[in-house]
Amino acid sequence: MAGLDPEDWGSLRALGHRMLDDMIDRLATQSSDADPADNPVWQPMPASERQALRRPLPRGPSDPAELYEQFQQRIVPYALGNTHPRFMGWVHGGGTGIGMLAEMLAAGLNANLGGRDHAPIELERTVIRWAAEMVGMPDTSSGLLVTGSSMANMIAVLTARRAWAGPTVRSGGVGSLGLVGYAGSSAHGCIPRAFDMAGLGTEALRAVPVDPNHRMSLPALEAAIARDRAAGLHPFIVVATAGSVDTGAIDDLDAIATLCARERIWFHVDGAFGALAALSPTLRQHLAGIERADSLAFDFHKWAQVPYDAGCVVVRDAGAQADAFAQTLAYLGREDRGAAGNAPWPCDLGPDLSRGFRALKVWMTLGTYGADRMGEMVDQCCAVARHLAARIEAEPDLELLAPVGLNIVCFRFCRGADDLDQFNAELVKDLHESGIAVPSTTTIGGVRAIRAAIVNHRTQNHDADIMIDGLLALAALRHSR
Repeated sequence: MAGLDPEDWGSLRALGHRMLDDMIDRLATQSSDADPADNPVWQPMPASERQALRRPLPRGPSDPAELYEQFQQRIVPYALGNTHPRFMGWVHGGGTGIGMLAEMLAAGLNANLGGRDHAPIELERTVIRWAAEMVGMPDTSSGLLVTGSSMANMIAVLTARRAWAGPTVRSGGVGSLGLVGYAGSSAHGCIPRAFDMAGLGTEALRAVPVDPNHRMSLPALEAAIARDRAAGLHPFIVVATAGSVDTGAIDDLDAIATLCARERIWFHVDGAFGALAALSPTLRQHLAGIERADSLAFDFHKWAQVPYDAGCVVVRDAGAQADAFAQTLAYLGREDRGAAGNAPWPCDLGPDLSRGFRALKVWMTLGTYGADRMGEMVDQCCAVARHLAARIEAEPDLELLAPVGLNIVCFRFCRGADDLDQFNAELVKDLHESGIAVPSTTTIGGVRAIRAAIVNHRTQNHDADIMIDGLLALAALRHSR
């Protein structure tokens, strides 16, 4: 039996060129000026198309060109839409053409970055040094590229757990160690989930109240630590947030770092998207203290515009990260030379043994645009957010629900319905289905908010205006009914 390579490389080459041209054409048409009827941000997937994808396992071969036609017909039109400039939901980066090409190159190389001695691992180490340099952490820091900040935060929690409890925690578990940690009440849901998966339990994470600016309250944090110490428990980690998922708020990182140093507690920063504000000379001041972190989690696939997925964890003490994850197994033996050299390997720094070549798309994206240009793009996103906030304040039917510190704007229609929460929720769904724009929703101060996160490098002021105009028109339509 022959291998799986095609008999006719020419046909595959022609199909590949067609695929590449089509995807570049698609990116080139992600325009603010296109009619939503022709280029909707999002549209619901018909039941017939869903059903068409639910095929039995294929037992025989299919023509790749036919499969590509199905991709164009049934997948491309019903993607989430985060490449579009009016996608403002959740916190999704917009990607770039160079990142797409890097993904193709990485797939062609098919490198496994779990270990061994090869150039892709050296490139990932370079990217981790770049990540540390961005925020001012030492170039001796270790780290990994992972799926996203959820995994990055979990790795940080596990590393901090091992750093406090010592080597026996990896064999004996947490048992009754009494470990407790702290995060603001507005921290991302992946933090309690990390405590759950680390065997600590979500009750071991204290939700510290936030102040009127949605930043973790320092007096409340200090009081919580004192209470737990008095009760015989062992505070081991504080998770500060740089860019909260609801409002974009940044905790007082410098003050928290000082507190952690005094209390001998691991200082971790969840900077999923906000850490990239360090690239902006005008915004970096808001992150003062991030360079003091023991560990940092963030995503290159958000503000850095790298295609999904590209999360990152950076750990100040490389030995602490290796202590938390490294194993000695006969079939993973390290050598002083040959392909089994170049230890320690990435599999010593996290839970994955098989790992893709995420570093290439990060390296090519940052290399193509440069850190200064990326900082300008971050500034532009925040400028659009300020424009959107000003537009909202100028509309009598709208109100801002939180300060706009970075790139997230939370607002709502404040009159015109008996149940404003339900009205705003339905209005957002109307907007999605119109194809005009895609914001998301959250809850601020107990009320339903429309939430616009400006993360896409393609988004401009007029995109924010088009979204508001669409919301006003859809609200008028609902009122007329």
